Amino acid sequence: MSDVSGVVLVTGAAGALGGVVCDTLTAAGLTIAALDLPSPHLDQLVASGRAAFALGLDVTDLGALRDAVATIETNLGPITGAALIAGGFVYTGPLHLAEDDGAAAMFHMNVDTVSRGLRALLPGMVSRGGGSVVIIGARPGQRPWTGVGMASYTASKAAALALVQATAAEVLESGVRVNAVLPSTIDTPRNRQDMPQADPRRWVSPESIAGVIQFLLSDAARDISGALVPVYARA
Repeated sequence: MSDVSGVVLVTGAAGALGGVVCDTLTAAGLTIAALDLPSPHLDQLVASGRAAFALGLDVTDLGALRDAVATIETNLGPITGAALIAGGFVYTGPLHLAEDDGAAAMFHMNVDTVSRGLRALLPGMVSRGGGSVVIIGARPGQRPWTGVGMASYTASKAAALALVQATAAEVLESGVRVNAVLPSTIDTPRNRQDMPQADPRRWVSPESIAGVIQFLLSDAARDISGALVPVYARA
């Protein structure tokens, strides 16, 4: 991978995917600022050298997120890239049978996290004339018919992808890039627990997703913006 350098903010850093992304980007020479809800897992990222800096906060709180960006840039330098991984999923089953469709919760987890992350990060990147942000989407967000049994989750991810492409067009002339990675099912301990009959060999590994994020943050992807990159494996 060419010309990967600078300070990268990672939200959802204490999760299964977030931790692997921190590992991959640290190994590539990037300085990682890790954000997530307060937890021992988040603290351990710094203690183990997998991140240079960590802050516990709710990334849907725009004021707290802007303060975090200012703190990171004071301590580490300008943020040149970001991986917005924070999000969530609530299984509701078919929409017409659901007592609670989960829409409010999933839009909060999957759209507000993206919107507020972009609002906190982009002013600085635009003013400096460069930067790269990668969002974690999901296959149903682009292929809604694959979201059977999770219509509200699918709608929330589709909205997040619309934000990515509209925002990418808004900041393109400023030299800032915004892209999304669209995994199918990710091979995590939680997914293995929740789907014991499935074959995880068909799923996407966190390492594979982290590699795509690393590429999109690098100068090798300097001509890519507004892309929705499928990472489906055999799922």
